[in-house]
Amino acid sequence: MINVAIMGYGTIGSGVSEILEKNKDTITQNAGQEVVLKYVLDLREFPGTPVENKIVHDFSVIVEDEDVHVVVESMGGLNPAYPFVKACLEAGKHVATSNKALVAAHGTE
Repeated sequence: MINVAIMGYGTIGSGVSEILEKNKDTITQNAGQEVVLKYVLDLREFPGTPVENKIVHDFSVIVEDEDVHVVVESMGGLNPAYPFVKACLEAGKHVATSNKALVAAHGTE
């Protein structure tokens, strides 16, 4: 099983969550194992949504969980995206982002 965490549950983060659920069978087949959304990091609550029980407000929950393999950064901007992404990479997690500001400022790192 591949556990995924999404940082940010705006348009992009919620879209990633939706795609993981809608295409669960295809993703499982292509990955060779089940891909499961374990956490969503956001400041807000999302009662009545499919992620309401996956919401965390403390980044350390994600970075310290050895069962989280992939982190999707969808917060945008540099702060706190950069320190969060860097900590995830240092913890051995795979990170996916489309954050142009982050890549432009720190991509060579």
